[in-house]
Amino acid sequence: MNTIKILFLERGGIWSYGLPDGLRDLGHEVRMSGPVNTKSLTSLLTTFKPEILVYVGWGYDHTPTKQLLIRKFASDFKIPLIYWSTEDPNFTEVFTLPLLKRIKPDYVFTISAQTSKRFRKLGYASKYLDFAFHSTIHRRVSPIKKYKADIAVVANAYPDVLKKYPKLYRRKAIDILIRPLLQAGYRIDFYGRNWHLMKPFLGRSLPARFIKKPIPYKDAYKVYSSAKIMLGLQNYKDMATQRTYEIVGSGGFLLTCNSAGVRKLLKAGRDAALSSSPQETLRLVRHYLANPQDREKIRQHGPLALANHTYTNRAKSMMDALKRAGIIQ
Repeated sequence: MNTIKILFLERGGIWSYGLPDGLRDLGHEVRMSGPVNTKSLTSLLTTFKPEILVYVGWGYDHTPTKQLLIRKFASDFKIPLIYWSTEDPNFTEVFTLPLLKRIKPDYVFTISAQTSKRFRKLGYASKYLDFAFHSTIHRRVSPIKKYKADIAVVANAYPDVLKKYPKLYRRKAIDILIRPLLQAGYRIDFYGRNWHLMKPFLGRSLPARFIKKPIPYKDAYKVYSSAKIMLGLQNYKDMATQRTYEIVGSGGFLLTCNSAGVRKLLKAGRDAALSSSPQETLRLVRHYLANPQDREKIRQHGPLALANHTYTNRAKSMMDALKRAGIIQ
Protein backbone atom coordinates (compact mmCIF):
# COMPACT_ATOMS: atom_id res chain seq x y z
CA MET A 1 0.00 0.00 0.00
CA ASN A 2 1.23 3.50 -0.82
CA THR A 3 2.19 5.81 2.02
CA ILE A 4 -0.74 8.07 2.85
CA LYS A 5 -0.71 11.35 4.79
CA ILE A 6 -3.28 11.18 7.58
CA LEU A 7 -4.35 14.04 9.82
CA PHE A 8 -6.06 13.16 13.11
CA LEU A 9 -8.35 15.98 14.28
CA GLU A 10 -7.04 15.55 17.81
CA ARG A 11 -5.35 17.89 20.29
CA GLY A 12 -2.95 15.29 21.68
CA GLY A 13 -5.08 13.41 24.22
CA ILE A 14 -6.01 9.74 24.42
CA TRP A 15 -6.74 9.32 20.66
CA SER A 16 -3.26 10.43 19.63
CA TYR A 17 -2.07 6.99 20.81
CA GLY A 18 -2.97 3.51 19.62
CA LEU A 19 -4.61 3.75 16.20
CA PRO A 20 -2.20 6.48 14.97
CA ASP A 21 0.71 4.26 16.11
CA GLY A 22 -0.80 1.34 14.20
CA LEU A 23 -1.09 3.45 11.04
CA ARG A 24 2.55 4.52 11.40
CA ASP A 25 3.53 0.84 11.71
CA LEU A 26 2.02 0.38 8.24
CA GLY A 27 4.27 3.16 6.91
CA HIS A 28 1.76 6.01 6.78
CA GLU A 29 2.59 9.58 7.79
CA VAL A 30 0.35 10.59 10.68
CA ARG A 31 -0.01 13.95 12.42
CA MET A 32 -2.22 15.38 15.17
CA SER A 33 -4.01 18.66 14.43
CA GLY A 34 -3.84 20.18 17.91
CA PRO A 35 -6.94 22.23 18.89
CA VAL A 36 -9.38 22.42 15.97
CA ASN A 37 -9.87 25.97 14.69
CA THR A 38 -9.86 27.86 11.38
CA LYS A 39 -6.25 28.99 11.69
CA SER A 40 -4.76 25.58 12.55
CA LEU A 41 -6.77 23.71 9.91
CA THR A 42 -5.95 26.23 7.18
CA SER A 43 -2.25 25.94 7.98
CA LEU A 44 -2.18 22.12 8.20
CA LEU A 45 -4.29 21.46 5.13
CA THR A 46 -2.15 23.76 2.98
CA THR A 47 1.27 22.67 4.29
CA PHE A 48 0.90 19.01 5.37
CA LYS A 49 -1.68 18.29 2.61
CA PRO A 50 -3.32 15.24 4.27
CA GLU A 51 -5.07 12.70 2.04
CA ILE A 52 -7.56 11.69 4.74
CA LEU A 53 -8.89 13.32 7.92
CA VAL A 54 -9.67 11.12 10.94
CA TYR A 55 -11.98 12.30 13.73
CA VAL A 56 -12.37 10.12 16.82
CA GLY A 57 -14.63 9.74 19.82
CA TRP A 58 -15.89 12.54 22.02
CA GLY A 59 -13.75 15.38 23.37
CA TYR A 60 -13.06 19.11 23.50
CA ASP A 61 -13.16 19.43 19.71
CA HIS A 62 -16.54 17.72 19.29
CA THR A 63 -18.85 20.71 19.68
CA PRO A 64 -21.48 21.27 16.94
CA THR A 65 -19.63 24.43 15.83
CA LYS A 66 -16.34 22.57 15.39
CA GLN A 67 -18.09 19.67 13.65
CA LEU A 68 -19.54 22.06 11.06
CA LEU A 69 -16.13 23.69 10.67
CA ILE A 70 -14.51 20.30 10.05
CA ARG A 71 -17.16 19.45 7.43
CA LYS A 72 -16.55 22.78 5.68
CA PHE A 73 -12.76 22.23 5.51
CA ALA A 74 -13.16 18.62 4.31
CA SER A 75 -15.47 19.86 1.53
CA ASP A 76 -13.41 22.91 0.57
CA PHE A 77 -10.17 20.90 0.37
CA LYS A 78 -11.91 17.78 -1.04
CA ILE A 79 -10.41 15.47 1.60
CA PRO A 80 -12.26 12.31 2.72
CA LEU A 81 -13.42 12.56 6.34
CA ILE A 82 -13.40 9.39 8.45
CA TYR A 83 -15.06 9.09 11.87
CA TRP A 84 -14.30 6.39 14.46
CA SER A 85 -17.20 6.28 16.90
CA THR A 86 -16.19 5.09 20.38
CA GLU A 87 -19.36 5.93 22.36
CA ASP A 88 -21.83 3.45 20.83
CA PRO A 89 -24.33 2.06 21.53
CA ASN A 90 -25.24 3.95 24.72
CA PHE A 91 -24.74 7.43 23.23
CA THR A 92 -25.68 6.71 19.60
CA GLU A 93 -28.96 8.66 19.80
CA VAL A 94 -27.82 11.65 21.80
CA PHE A 95 -24.30 12.04 20.43
CA THR A 96 -23.24 9.96 17.42
CA LEU A 97 -26.23 10.41 15.10
CA PRO A 98 -26.38 14.23 15.48
CA LEU A 99 -22.59 14.32 14.89
CA LEU A 100 -22.88 12.21 11.72
CA LYS A 101 -25.60 14.50 10.35
CA ARG A 102 -23.33 17.49 10.85
CA ILE A 103 -19.99 16.09 9.62
CA LYS A 104 -21.40 13.85 6.82
CA PRO A 105 -18.39 11.49 6.99
CA ASP A 106 -17.20 9.48 4.00
CA TYR A 107 -16.82 6.43 6.26
CA VAL A 108 -17.81 5.56 9.85
CA PHE A 109 -16.06 2.98 12.02
CA THR A 110 -17.64 2.04 15.36
CA ILE A 111 -16.75 -0.15 18.33
CA SER A 112 -20.28 -1.66 18.21
CA ALA A 113 -20.99 -4.29 15.53
CA GLN A 114 -24.77 -3.80 15.95
CA THR A 115 -24.50 -0.04 15.57
CA SER A 116 -22.42 -0.46 12.42
CA LYS A 117 -25.33 -2.37 10.84
CA ARG A 118 -27.63 0.45 11.87
CA PHE A 119 -25.37 3.08 10.29
CA ARG A 120 -25.33 1.12 7.04
CA LYS A 121 -29.15 1.04 7.04
CA LEU A 122 -29.09 4.84 7.45
CA GLY A 123 -26.91 5.11 4.34
CA TYR A 124 -23.46 5.54 5.88
CA ALA A 125 -20.53 3.41 4.71
CA SER A 126 -19.61 1.71 7.98
CA LYS A 127 -17.58 -1.09 9.55
CA TYR A 128 -17.02 -2.50 13.03
CA LEU A 129 -13.60 -1.48 14.45
CA ASP A 130 -12.97 -2.36 18.07
CA PHE A 131 -10.41 -1.15 20.58
CA ALA A 132 -7.03 -2.88 20.84
CA PHE A 133 -3.61 -2.28 22.40
CA HIS A 134 -0.24 -1.08 21.11
CA SER A 135 3.08 -2.21 22.58
CA THR A 136 4.57 1.31 22.65
CA ILE A 137 2.08 2.44 25.32
CA HIS A 138 0.68 -0.83 26.65
CA ARG A 139 3.70 -2.67 27.92
CA ARG A 140 5.00 -4.50 30.97
CA VAL A 141 7.57 -2.87 33.24
CA SER A 142 8.91 -3.87 36.65
CA PRO A 143 6.49 -2.84 39.42
CA ILE A 144 6.98 0.82 40.43
CA LYS A 145 6.87 1.56 44.16
CA LYS A 146 4.56 4.58 43.79
CA TYR A 147 1.89 2.47 42.03
CA LYS A 148 2.18 -0.78 43.98
CA ALA A 149 -1.16 -1.98 45.37
CA ASP A 150 -3.07 -5.18 46.00
CA ILE A 151 -6.05 -3.92 43.99
CA ALA A 152 -6.40 -0.93 41.67
CA VAL A 153 -8.88 0.64 39.26
CA VAL A 154 -7.96 2.98 36.40
CA ALA A 155 -11.24 4.52 35.24
CA ASN A 156 -13.33 7.63 35.57
CA ALA A 157 -16.34 7.11 37.82
CA TYR A 158 -19.08 8.75 35.68
CA PRO A 159 -21.68 9.19 38.47
CA ASP A 160 -23.78 11.44 36.20
CA VAL A 161 -23.89 8.78 33.44
CA LEU A 162 -24.75 6.03 35.96
CA LYS A 163 -27.59 8.17 37.32
CA LYS A 164 -28.96 9.03 33.89
CA TYR A 165 -28.70 5.47 32.48
CA PRO A 166 -29.70 3.11 35.33
CA LYS A 167 -29.82 0.13 32.95
CA LEU A 168 -26.22 0.55 31.79
CA TYR A 169 -24.31 -2.68 32.54
CA ARG A 170 -21.54 -0.64 34.20
CA ARG A 171 -23.77 -0.29 37.29
CA LYS A 172 -23.96 -4.07 37.59
CA ALA A 173 -20.20 -4.32 37.01
CA ILE A 174 -19.63 -2.01 40.01
CA ASP A 175 -21.94 -4.21 42.12
CA ILE A 176 -20.06 -7.36 41.08
CA LEU A 177 -16.49 -6.10 41.28
CA ILE A 178 -16.11 -3.09 43.58
CA ARG A 179 -18.87 -3.04 46.21
CA PRO A 180 -18.16 -6.49 47.70
CA LEU A 181 -14.45 -5.74 48.10
CA LEU A 182 -15.11 -2.42 49.85
CA GLN A 183 -17.67 -4.10 52.12
CA ALA A 184 -15.13 -6.80 53.00
CA GLY A 185 -12.59 -4.13 53.99
CA TYR A 186 -10.18 -4.36 51.04
CA ARG A 187 -8.26 -1.27 50.04
CA ILE A 188 -8.62 -0.31 46.37
CA ASP A 189 -6.58 2.46 44.73
CA PHE A 190 -8.78 4.48 42.33
CA TYR A 191 -7.12 6.45 39.50
CA GLY A 192 -9.71 8.60 37.77
CA ARG A 193 -12.18 11.44 38.08
CA ASN A 194 -15.16 11.80 40.42
CA TRP A 195 -14.77 8.71 42.63
CA HIS A 196 -15.49 11.01 45.61
CA LEU A 197 -19.06 11.37 44.24
CA MET A 198 -19.80 7.63 44.08
CA LYS A 199 -21.46 7.01 47.45
CA PRO A 200 -24.92 6.40 45.84
CA PHE A 201 -23.43 3.58 43.73
CA LEU A 202 -20.85 2.16 46.13
CA GLY A 203 -23.04 2.26 49.25
CA ARG A 204 -20.35 4.23 51.10
CA SER A 205 -17.95 7.13 50.67
CA LEU A 206 -14.41 6.19 49.71
CA PRO A 207 -11.64 7.05 52.19
CA ALA A 208 -9.51 9.90 50.82
CA ARG A 209 -6.40 7.69 50.81
CA PHE A 210 -8.08 5.34 48.30
CA ILE A 211 -8.53 8.13 45.75
CA LYS A 212 -5.50 8.89 43.59
CA LYS A 213 -5.15 11.59 40.94
CA PRO A 214 -6.23 10.65 37.41
CA ILE A 215 -3.23 9.16 35.62
CA PRO A 216 -2.30 10.31 32.10
CA TYR A 217 -3.36 7.75 29.50
CA LYS A 218 0.22 7.18 28.34
CA ASP A 219 1.33 6.33 31.92
CA ALA A 220 -1.47 3.93 32.86
CA TYR A 221 0.70 0.90 32.03
CA LYS A 222 2.73 1.74 35.17
CA VAL A 223 -0.31 0.99 37.34
CA TYR A 224 -1.20 -2.13 35.28
CA SER A 225 2.35 -3.39 35.86
CA SER A 226 2.47 -2.55 39.56
CA ALA A 227 -0.90 -3.56 41.06
CA LYS A 228 -1.38 -7.23 41.90
CA ILE A 229 -4.99 -7.17 40.68
CA MET A 230 -6.52 -4.67 38.23
CA LEU A 231 -10.32 -4.43 38.35
CA GLY A 232 -11.83 -3.82 34.92
CA LEU A 233 -15.38 -2.46 34.75
CA GLN A 234 -17.49 -3.37 31.71
CA ASN A 235 -20.08 -1.08 30.08
CA TYR A 236 -22.00 -3.65 28.02
CA LYS A 237 -22.65 -7.38 28.29
CA ASP A 238 -21.75 -8.12 24.67
CA MET A 239 -18.68 -5.85 24.25
CA ALA A 240 -15.35 -5.38 26.00
CA THR A 241 -14.05 -2.00 27.16
CA GLN A 242 -10.91 -0.33 25.93
CA ARG A 243 -9.11 -1.10 29.21
CA THR A 244 -9.82 -4.81 28.89
CA TYR A 245 -7.42 -4.84 25.93
CA GLU A 246 -4.99 -2.40 27.48
CA ILE A 247 -4.60 -3.99 30.92
CA VAL A 248 -4.15 -7.52 29.54
CA GLY A 249 -2.03 -6.26 26.62
CA SER A 250 0.25 -4.53 29.16
CA GLY A 251 0.75 -7.82 31.01
CA GLY A 252 -1.43 -6.78 33.93
CA PHE A 253 -3.55 -9.23 35.94
CA LEU A 254 -7.19 -8.45 35.15
CA LEU A 255 -10.25 -9.29 37.22
CA THR A 256 -13.37 -8.37 35.28
CA CYS A 257 -16.97 -9.42 34.65
CA ASN A 258 -17.78 -12.84 33.24
CA SER A 259 -19.74 -11.35 30.34
CA ALA A 260 -20.25 -12.59 26.78
CA GLY A 261 -18.16 -9.71 25.41
CA VAL A 262 -15.21 -10.60 27.64
CA ARG A 263 -15.51 -14.35 27.03
CA LYS A 264 -15.12 -13.75 23.29
CA LEU A 265 -11.61 -12.46 24.06
CA LEU A 266 -10.40 -14.09 27.26
CA LYS A 267 -10.71 -17.49 28.88
CA ALA A 268 -11.51 -17.50 32.62
CA GLY A 269 -8.62 -18.77 34.73
CA ARG A 270 -6.23 -18.79 31.77
CA ASP A 271 -6.09 -15.20 30.45
CA ALA A 272 -7.88 -13.27 33.23
CA ALA A 273 -10.02 -13.81 36.32
CA LEU A 274 -13.73 -13.49 35.48
CA SER A 275 -16.47 -13.02 38.06
CA SER A 276 -20.24 -13.45 37.78
CA SER A 277 -21.19 -12.39 41.32
CA PRO A 278 -20.02 -10.44 44.40
CA GLN A 279 -19.30 -13.76 46.16
CA GLU A 280 -17.15 -14.97 43.28
CA THR A 281 -15.22 -11.68 43.26
CA LEU A 282 -14.33 -12.16 46.94
CA ARG A 283 -13.30 -15.77 46.35
CA LEU A 284 -11.11 -14.86 43.35
CA VAL A 285 -9.43 -11.95 45.15
CA ARG A 286 -8.68 -14.09 48.21
CA HIS A 287 -7.25 -16.85 46.03
CA TYR A 288 -5.10 -14.71 43.72
CA LEU A 289 -3.69 -12.49 46.47
CA ALA A 290 -2.69 -15.62 48.39
CA ASN A 291 -1.29 -17.46 45.32
CA PRO A 292 1.09 -15.22 43.38
CA GLN A 293 2.26 -18.12 41.18
CA ASP A 294 -1.31 -18.65 39.88
CA ARG A 295 -1.62 -14.94 39.28
CA GLU A 296 1.67 -14.85 37.42
CA LYS A 297 0.67 -17.70 35.11
CA ILE A 298 -2.51 -15.87 34.05
CA ARG A 299 -0.76 -12.52 33.79
CA GLN A 300 1.78 -13.98 31.36
CA HIS A 301 -0.80 -15.86 29.31
CA GLY A 302 -3.23 -12.95 28.85
CA PRO A 303 -1.27 -11.06 26.19
CA LEU A 304 -1.02 -14.24 24.08
CA ALA A 305 -4.82 -14.38 23.90
CA LEU A 306 -4.86 -10.83 22.53
CA ALA A 307 -1.94 -11.27 20.11
CA ASN A 308 -4.12 -10.41 17.09
CA HIS A 309 -5.89 -7.49 18.78
CA THR A 310 -3.21 -4.89 18.11
CA TYR A 311 -3.71 -1.39 16.75
CA THR A 312 -1.46 -2.37 13.82
CA ASN A 313 -4.06 -4.98 12.82
CA ARG A 314 -6.91 -2.51 13.45
CA ALA A 315 -5.15 0.06 11.26
CA LYS A 316 -4.77 -2.54 8.48
CA SER A 317 -8.46 -3.42 8.75
CA MET A 318 -9.34 0.28 8.57
CA MET A 319 -7.20 0.97 5.49
CA ASP A 320 -8.46 -2.18 3.72
CA ALA A 321 -12.07 -1.01 4.26
CA LEU A 322 -11.27 2.48 2.91
CA LYS A 323 -9.53 0.94 -0.09
CA ARG A 324 -12.53 -1.31 -0.83
CA ALA A 325 -14.82 1.72 -0.56
CA GLY A 326 -12.66 3.57 -3.10
CA ILE A 327 -11.79 6.30 -0.59
CA ILE A 328 -8.07 5.67 -0.90
CA GLN A 329 -6.14 4.17 -3.81
